[in-house]
Amino acid sequence: MWDVEPSQYRPNMGRSTDMLNAHPSLQRLRVQMTDATHHELQSTLSRIDGKGYKAYHDIKGRWALPDFTLVVDYVQGDPYAAPSRVRVQVPGAVTALPPEACRPGPRAVGTGCLLARRFQQEARSRGRSRGSGRSGELRIEAPGQEVIPNTAVQVGSDGSLEARFRVGLPARGRRVLGGQAQHLLLEDVPEIVQASLVAAAYDAGDILRHAEVNEDAEALREALEEHGLVGFIADGASLPRRSGVDDRPLEGPDVVPFQSPDELRVTLQAPNAGSVTGMGVPRGVTLIVGGGYHGKSTVLRALEQGVYNHRPGDGREQVVAEAHAVKIRAEDGRSVSSVDISTFIGTLPGGVDTRRFSTPNASGSTSQAAAIMEAIEAGAGTLLIDEDTSATNFMIRDRRMQALVPREREPITPFIDRVRELHDTLGISSVLVLGGSGDYLDVADTVVAMTDYRPADVTNRAREVARAHPTGREPEVPGPLTELPPRRPRRDSLDPSRGRRSVSLKVRGQDAIQFGTDEIDLGAVEQLVSWAQTRAVSEALLLARNRFMADGPTLPRLLDAVMGALEKEGLDLLGHGHDGDLTLFRRHELAAALNRLRTLEVDG
Repeated sequence: MWDVEPSQYRPNMGRSTDMLNAHPSLQRLRVQMTDATHHELQSTLSRIDGKGYKAYHDIKGRWALPDFTLVVDYVQGDPYAAPSRVRVQVPGAVTALPPEACRPGPRAVGTGCLLARRFQQEARSRGRSRGSGRSGELRIEAPGQEVIPNTAVQVGSDGSLEARFRVGLPARGRRVLGGQAQHLLLEDVPEIVQASLVAAAYDAGDILRHAEVNEDAEALREALEEHGLVGFIADGASLPRRSGVDDRPLEGPDVVPFQSPDELRVTLQAPNAGSVTGMGVPRGVTLIVGGGYHGKSTVLRALEQGVYNHRPGDGREQVVAEAHAVKIRAEDGRSVSSVDISTFIGTLPGGVDTRRFSTPNASGSTSQAAAIMEAIEAGAGTLLIDEDTSATNFMIRDRRMQALVPREREPITPFIDRVRELHDTLGISSVLVLGGSGDYLDVADTVVAMTDYRPADVTNRAREVARAHPTGREPEVPGPLTELPPRRPRRDSLDPSRGRRSVSLKVRGQDAIQFGTDEIDLGAVEQLVSWAQTRAVSEALLLARNRFMADGPTLPRLLDAVMGALEKEGLDLLGHGHDGDLTLFRRHELAAALNRLRTLEVDG
């Protein structure tokens, strides 16, 4: 994956419209009549043929090609550097997109994601080596199965659009290959535009279907609260994925379509699909139980990813979770900075006070406790937990272990003894996948059993089992939940500098951010779904430091400020201002990155 060139925060980049509406540059398309022409670009490329690579700077700017405007924003320093940043702006008269598919909001987002994926396919088919280094590369950061606001393709309400992508300008050694550049920019790019950014390139109704499916997913998610739900899985949904590294739906005769148990079936309304039936996941404490390989974790994974919308054909188009559902897991070795984990972990050996717990190397139990408290601090409404990725001693201490190790020698208050209180006191629901901790039957509101990927409501049976087989386990709660003390991240502990660079950000896949000299490990943050989303998080950390931390806000207020600015000013507030590789994230992923910054220091 490419590293991007160093970013510089721009405090006065100008206000963009809402990120779900038309980008201002689409409006400028109507008034800028003095762009250089197709012929002039061709002449310029001929003139610089064979010159040193820096001669490519002569093509920076706007060029009026037939049917669209080509904008070269940034020219790479040499053929081995990150490819150049380029945009195409296509007026609505050329795209001829259905007006109903361009309506600002989820419809325009669904349409933009479809067009970006097609652009990516066409670019891959034409991108090839045209010289040294990255010469000839064509790349756009299109979304995968998820449909999330992004900067790759932005659709205006009038059908005009802007697509942003990367181009490796051709060279031999460090000499310009002008002829290859002409073929790339004046033949390949126009062909890609015609094959991906105009309505005629798609089957009838396909564009509108993508717009409507995305609008429906938003409506289903918004309907959860009024129905007392934290999640919904539609009848007929296809949940299994092809593999752990391939998020496309598993196909074949053995795939079992999801069907809700009658007891949990609810009907929600969507503006285009109408009445949609499926399994509602109620507020409270829900257990997903069953034998191994019967689909428990697959259901949880679908809910985990249900905080995002999905493309038609994904199988999870009508699977949604409330927007503040957060996946929690143990994470050995992560850093923790001044988190109050005393709700779950009492005083540790050596007199370590867990009301302001810090460590560069957390254990499974302390990391999971910290993750829960950090999620609560960031505003989580639902915790999603799989026992397979949890610390066993954090989740449960059974009766035999209680007898063997007295309470006074065990600092951990297991999650089973707090899960009801989290809901009853704070309104935080939990959905847990369990295969071996039957004690949780005592605290559950709803129990769903999975058998051969088929769910059944076994809540009443679970209560009978709990009564017939009492565990004798004693709750181990030293006291009620206490209010979280405020944490105020220190601005000087977020240092993006590295060597001579005042700002050095690099994103290594979707799991790691190099922030200055510190690497933030996000491998356990399972609701990050793409490199472009992680890159946006990295830029948001920089935005937070430079714009919102001068007066020492609490962490929740800092998150409010960053997310509010993005909602008001758009994703172009991040990065260079016209980047095509940024995808919207939630406040929870931003908080996760900040909390895993090893240099982080906080004031009380």
